[in-house]
Amino acid sequence: MRAVDERAAEILTPEHVPIRLEAAGLGSRFLAWVVDAVLIAALVSASLFALTLLVPFGVGGAAFPVAMFLITWGYHIYFEVRHRGRSPGKRMLRLRVVDLRGLPVTFQQSFVRNISRALDFAPLLYAVGGTAALLDRHHRRLGDLAADTLVVQERPAEDFSGTLAEGRRFNSLRTPGVLRRARRKVGLDEREMLLSLVLRAERLDPRARFDLMEEVGGHYRKALEIDDPHLSGENVVRGLLSILYSEKA
Repeated sequence: MRAVDERAAEILTPEHVPIRLEAAGLGSRFLAWVVDAVLIAALVSASLFALTLLVPFGVGGAAFPVAMFLITWGYHIYFEVRHRGRSPGKRMLRLRVVDLRGLPVTFQQSFVRNISRALDFAPLLYAVGGTAALLDRHHRRLGDLAADTLVVQERPAEDFSGTLAEGRRFNSLRTPGVLRRARRKVGLDEREMLLSLVLRAERLDPRARFDLMEEVGGHYRKALEIDDPHLSGENVVRGLLSILYSEKA
């Protein structure tokens, strides 16, 4: 990962496609935390009410601290791992926690970044964590630094309908054999990589664009047994992207 401005970071995928990650601002992170804190407080209150009604007083008094601990610490871990880094507060503010490589956070990373909240929160209202975030270029609190994670700002999805439409005009890859092999061998991560490559193609240096398209196109030419010597690497990439995202594919 390398910095491209004060808040953004750029990573390279294994296919050498640059992906820009924009670190979330402290204001939006604070608002997301407020939303999540309100929801956590509501869940804790609901658990106290349920224990009061359903179990004897002595048992409920012992069970409540356990329930409060599980809710307080498990809330963020659950949403970060099971909902791709987005708690309800982060979803509302269009934020997401990711690995520094742009990948979804693992359970281990989420556990580390959230168990560190006790230190970040000290002495009151994230004073330590807020100070660390102010000093860090990408606004990472201590938990993020320890877990190698980053809270990023999500942007509305780009409209790539025109890009795909261009690939559908003349597509010699739309044959039963290629379609069948593409569905079986090209996973979701690879589809997203191909889409990212095509969307960024116009901003690449012409020579770098040609070399990268030839390398990626050559890989899929072999993997999918594409027998069309007249197709350039970029035509292979664009044609493959078209059939993968086509409704009929």
